[in-house]
Amino acid sequence: MVVSPSNLLDQVLDYANRANPYPIYAKMRKHPVQVQTDGRYIVSSYELVDAILHDPQMSVDMRKSNEPGVRIEQEEPGFVFQDPPKHDWLRHQVMSKFTPELISGLQPRLEEIVKELLDAQRPNQRMDIVDDLAYPLPVTAICELLGVPRADEPKFHIWSSMIIKGTNLGKDPVAVQEAMQGRDHLNHYMGELIDKLQRQPAPGLLSALIHDTTYEKRMNKAELVTTAVLLLIAGHETTVNLITNSMLTLLRNLASFELLRHKPEILSNLIEEVLRYEPPVQFTIRTPLTDVTLGKVKIPKGAIVMVMNAAANRDSARFQDPDRFDPLRPNIAHFGFGGGIHYCVGAPLARLEAYIALSALARRMQNPRLLQDPPPYRESPALRGPRHLLVSYDHIA
Repeated sequence: MVVSPSNLLDQVLDYANRANPYPIYAKMRKHPVQVQTDGRYIVSSYELVDAILHDPQMSVDMRKSNEPGVRIEQEEPGFVFQDPPKHDWLRHQVMSKFTPELISGLQPRLEEIVKELLDAQRPNQRMDIVDDLAYPLPVTAICELLGVPRADEPKFHIWSSMIIKGTNLGKDPVAVQEAMQGRDHLNHYMGELIDKLQRQPAPGLLSALIHDTTYEKRMNKAELVTTAVLLLIAGHETTVNLITNSMLTLLRNLASFELLRHKPEILSNLIEEVLRYEPPVQFTIRTPLTDVTLGKVKIPKGAIVMVMNAAANRDSARFQDPDRFDPLRPNIAHFGFGGGIHYCVGAPLARLEAYIALSALARRMQNPRLLQDPPPYRESPALRGPRHLLVSYDHIA
């Protein structure tokens, strides 16, 4: 068994390395399964990450682990943090409403939002990609989709930020406590909104779930609350990172930006390459339901296993020249949205929002330049992306 030199996971969690964790991931891949001195395991190769994401014996439910410190909540978590059969049933309830037809039907509205946001920047010659576009687009979209009042965004933005800050794997007890408080606030808010929608149905996915009579068994209030909180947070936080990471990568690779301007048909593939090269979710957590062996290393039941998606995405055993951004790269089978039965529910919406935002930026923003590189990053090591991305430009068409 290899003990992680200098606790490589702690180095990833250290904010000092947030701007560029990839050299640390490269060190991890030299020994694809390592154990830290605190007993947590790191898995970083493409082959083994893929195996874990498809292994039913690797649980996403941290209530089944031996380490209470990673438990942000003791009550029932959202369905993406549950195992079958509960995960499958709740996911089916959501997906029966969150259909491809619904998502494709959002395109005109998403294009309208992006146009309004960029039009507002026309008098200026600089903007913050995060505050002026990458955040307001998905948060407006998810509010309208769920039926959550957009005017309440300042409140739930604070609570969401508190929750995400607490994803530092229990290493910061203050952040964990704040995360629990943020979840309590957001659960209470969603509970009140659900009560209101129960009395008075309204447009939106949340009301549709509340009043669904398709199935004999219906979601109870606790399940509705955790699902609503999950969809609200996941529906905008990761997309902010995807859009911002994409623009940062393009401005660091101006030849790719120019290629996109002249060949917009490459955009779909380009987004997949960003999801590989700079994924918005860097790692996830699993715990074995029984003793398992990975790469000849025995991992005991209940241990914490860090599944390093971003490290696997740059594994040279799977990708040629993996540290090079290539918008024309073929066969990009990445872990940017996870894998297996817990593959990201909102992936189609995130792709569509990124496509519309990046298409408009490439078409309308003339001669963009980064004003700060590296930019300041958000605190979360798992949901990694710039907190701000300041860009100057000649004009917006």
